[in-house]
Amino acid sequence: MPHLPVETTILQVIPDLNSGGAERTTLDVAQAVVKAGGRALVASQGGQMVAELTASGAEHIELPVKSKNPLTLWKNAARLADLIRSRNVNVIHARSRAPAWSALWAARRTDIPFVTTYHGTYNQSNALKGWYNSVMARGDTVIANSHFIAELITERHPFARDRITVIQRGSDLKGLDPANVSALRRQALKDQWGIPSGHPIIINMARLTAWKGQKVLIEAMAHLMDAELHGPIAVLAGDAQGRDGYVAELKKLIADHDLQDRVRLVGHCADVPAAMSLADIAVVASTEPEAFGRAAVEAQAASVPVIVSNLGAVPETVLAPPQVTEEARTGWRVPPSDPAALATAIRHALQLDGAQKQKLTDRALAHVRQNFTVETMTDRTLDVYAGLLETGAG
Repeated sequence: MPHLPVETTILQVIPDLNSGGAERTTLDVAQAVVKAGGRALVASQGGQMVAELTASGAEHIELPVKSKNPLTLWKNAARLADLIRSRNVNVIHARSRAPAWSALWAARRTDIPFVTTYHGTYNQSNALKGWYNSVMARGDTVIANSHFIAELITERHPFARDRITVIQRGSDLKGLDPANVSALRRQALKDQWGIPSGHPIIINMARLTAWKGQKVLIEAMAHLMDAELHGPIAVLAGDAQGRDGYVAELKKLIADHDLQDRVRLVGHCADVPAAMSLADIAVVASTEPEAFGRAAVEAQAASVPVIVSNLGAVPETVLAPPQVTEEARTGWRVPPSDPAALATAIRHALQLDGAQKQKLTDRALAHVRQNFTVETMTDRTLDVYAGLLETGAG
C-alpha cells in the first residue's frame, strides 16, 4: 500500500454517486486514500452510494456538479476553488466532463495538480463535442482505464500523448469470491427476483440504456425458445435512471416474444457478488464499445462463464480465439447486435460439463487476479497523486 505525504488531501469530483463503474472507482480510491493516511473528499450531487463512501472514512461534499449549464460550471469552479483553499486540497481529480471543466478552472486558480480519468468513449460527432471532451485530456496526468481508451485519447487529443497513464479498472476479488457469499444472501436475492429452482440463470449487470444491449439478449432468449431450450432465465439487473421509455420498450419486446417467464427486469442490484453467485452465465451485450468492461471482469472474478460483445476493451478483459488458443480461453466474444450469435454462445456455455467449466473459470480467475485487482488499481492511482506532488505539478 503506497503512503501519501503527511496530511495529503485528495478531492475527487463526479456528477453523482449512483451506480456505475466511475462511481465505484471513486469509492475504491477514496477508501485507499484514507487507508494510506490521507484525507479523501468527494464532491458530487449525491446518490445512493454516499453512505458507503462516508462509512469508509471519506467525506462527501454536495455540489451541483452534474449540471452542464455554462453559468453553473463557472460557479462550480469558484465553489471548488474555495473548497480547495479551505480544506487544503493537494490534488483534484475529475471523473466526468462537466465537473472536469469546473475542476480544471479551480485547479488553475489555486495552482494544484489536476488529474482526469477518461472513463468513457464519449460521443464526438463534431468539433464542438471534441472541444467539450478535450477537458478529460487536459489533466497533468490523464488516466485511461484501458489501453483501448489510451489509443482513443491519443487519436483525438494528441497534445496529451505524453501525459497518459493506463490504469485498468480493478475489482474486489475477495468480495466476489462465491465462497464468501452466504446461502442466506443468495436465497434472499433469488426470492426477491422470483426465480424458481432448477433453471439456469443468465445475468446481465448493466444500467438500462439502449447501448448496453438488453434488447439483444431478449432477442437471443427468443432464439433459445425457438430452439426448444426453455430452461434458462435471463435477469436484467440495472437501474433505469429515469429511462422509462426504454423500460417500456423492453417490456413490450419481452411480451411480443412471450418471454414473461424467461426474462426478468429486476432493477438495480446492490449485492453484485450474490447476483454473480446465482448466475450460470454472465452476458455483456453492449452494442457500442465498452471503455473497460467492469461487468466482464466481475463475472470472471466470481467464476462465472462470460459472453461479451467483441468491442472496445474486450480483448484486454476476456481472452478468446483468435487472440489466444482455445485452451487459453476465459470466455466467449460474439459480434455486437447479433442475437443469433449470442444464443449460440449461450448454448455452448450451458453445454460445458463440470470439468470443462472448472478449467474455464479457473483460467478466467487467474487472468483477473493477474491484471484487474482493486488493490493494483488504487495503488497505481495513489502513485500518480504522490508523483505529482513530488514534482510540484499544478
